[in-house]
Amino acid sequence: MKKRVLFYLVALVTTVSLQSCATNYVVSKPATYTKEYKTDAKLASIDNKRMEQDKQKLIDSFLAEKAASIASAKKAVKNSEIAKAIKHNKTIDGILEEAETYLGTPYRYGGTTRNGIDCSAFVLSVFGAAAGLSLPRVAASQAQEGERIEKGELQKGDLIFFSHGRRISHVGIVESVTEEGEIKFIHAATSKGVMISSLNDSYWGPKFRFAKRVINEEGEAYNNLASTTPATPANF
Repeated sequence: MKKRVLFYLVALVTTVSLQSCATNYVVSKPATYTKEYKTDAKLASIDNKRMEQDKQKLIDSFLAEKAASIASAKKAVKNSEIAKAIKHNKTIDGILEEAETYLGTPYRYGGTTRNGIDCSAFVLSVFGAAAGLSLPRVAASQAQEGERIEKGELQKGDLIFFSHGRRISHVGIVESVTEEGEIKFIHAATSKGVMISSLNDSYWGPKFRFAKRVINEEGEAYNNLASTTPATPANF
C-alpha cells in the first residue's frame, strides 16, 4: 500500500514538473525571437542612417567643391576684367597726356613736327608715341580704322571726324565728356594750331560726321593698325 501511494506521488510530481518545463519553453521562445528581431531591425535602421549620412556628406562635399570652383572662376574673371580696365585707362591717359604736350603747336598743312603739324599728323603722332599704333597718314583713311561709336557713347581717346562735304577732312581726339554730355576734343586747327574745342561749338558741331574707337576695352588696337599707306594729307 505504501509503495503504491509513493508511486502515485512520484508520478504526480513528475507530471507537474514536465508541464512546468513545457510552459516555460513555450513562453520563453517567442520572447527571445522577438528580442532578436527587434535588435536586427535596429541595426538595419542604424546602417541605413549611416549610409544616408555618408551619401549626404559626399553630396555636400561635391557641392562645396563646385561652389569653390565657381567662386575661383568668378574671381579670376573679375581680376582679368580689372586688369583690362587698368590697362585701358592707362593707355587712354597716356594718349591724352601726349596730346596735351602739343597744345599751342602751330598748324602747318602737311606738317609732321612740333614746329608745325596738321590734324591727321597730330593724331598719328600722338597714338604712335603713346600707344605704339601706326595710324594712316590722312584723316579720311584714319576714319576707316577701329569701331564706329555713336555720339552718345563717346569716351576719352575716341577719334571724331569732320567734313565740309562728303569727304572726311578733319580729325580730333576726344579729351573729355562732361556729366552734361558736352564733348571736348583736342585737335590741330588751322586757326590756332593744337587746341581744345567743343562739339557744342557753332563751327565744329555742324561739321561732325561720326566717331571711331581705335583702342578696345583691353587697351589694345582694333584691326591691324600697323599696316599703313602714306599719302598726301587732306586736312583743314
